[in-house]
Amino acid sequence: MSKLPVSGLVICLNEADRIARCLDSLAFCDEIVVVDSGSSDGTREIARRYTDRVLEHAFMGYSGQKNFAMEHAKHDWVLCLDADEALSPEAVAAARAALERDDPAVAGYAFDRVAFYLGVWHDHGEWSNDWQLRLFRRSRGGRFGGVEPHDHVDLEGPVVRLPGRLQHWTYRSLSEHIQTTDRFSARMARSYAENGVRFRLVDLLVRPLARFFKGYVLKQGFRKGLPGFIVSAATAYYVFMKYAKLWELERSKRP
Repeated sequence: MSKLPVSGLVICLNEADRIARCLDSLAFCDEIVVVDSGSSDGTREIARRYTDRVLEHAFMGYSGQKNFAMEHAKHDWVLCLDADEALSPEAVAAARAALERDDPAVAGYAFDRVAFYLGVWHDHGEWSNDWQLRLFRRSRGGRFGGVEPHDHVDLEGPVVRLPGRLQHWTYRSLSEHIQTTDRFSARMARSYAENGVRFRLVDLLVRPLARFFKGYVLKQGFRKGLPGFIVSAATAYYVFMKYAKLWELERSKRP
C-alpha cells in the first residue's frame, strides 16, 4: 500500500487478449476502475478478476470516457493506462517510490512509452521518446482534453519524468494499423474542421514528407529495420490522409 492512495483507471473495448497484463501492472493501486464500452470478447469478465469496479458506459470519445472513469475514482492521485499498455516492473517501482515521497510541488509523473509492433520494440524512430503523463493529481486541474483521438491532460504544476518503461502493445497487425489510421485520420479531420483549421495544399504536400524524414532519419527509425520503415511510412500516410479528408470535408460543404 502506497503512502498516498492512488486509483488505477482503464477504459477498454474488446481487449481480452491484452487487458490482463495492464491490470497486473496496476495491482499496487488502492483501487482499479475499469470502464468498458460494450466488449463482446470477455474483456469485462477478465477485468472482474482484478476489481469489482467494472462499469459499462457508451463510448463518448477518448477524453470523455477517461473523464467519466476519473469521476468514479475515490482518490486524488490517479494512474490512467490504456488497455494495451502496462507499466514495466521498473516503472511500477518508480511510481510507488514517487507516491511514498509525497512531494507537494509535483502535479504529475510521466513515463517513457515504448511500442511493440511487428516483432520489435520501437525505441528508435517515429514512436520513440514518447513521454506520456499517466500519474497525476486530480486536484491540480487534472482533466482530459485535447483534439480527438489524441487526448492529453493539462496540470497546474510541474510534471516529473520517472524511470522505467510504459510498454505499449500497439496494433495487432498491419490490417488493424491501416483500419485505425482510417478512423483516426477521419476524426482528426473533423476535429480540425470543428476548430476552424482550413485546408492548405502545402500541408498535404509537405507535412507527410517532413514527418517521414523526422521519424526515419532524425529519430533513427532506420535502426529498427523494415519495421522502422513501415512505421515511418504509415505515419506519413496518416498525416497525408487527415489533410486529404479535411479537404474532402470542405469540398462537401461547398454549394
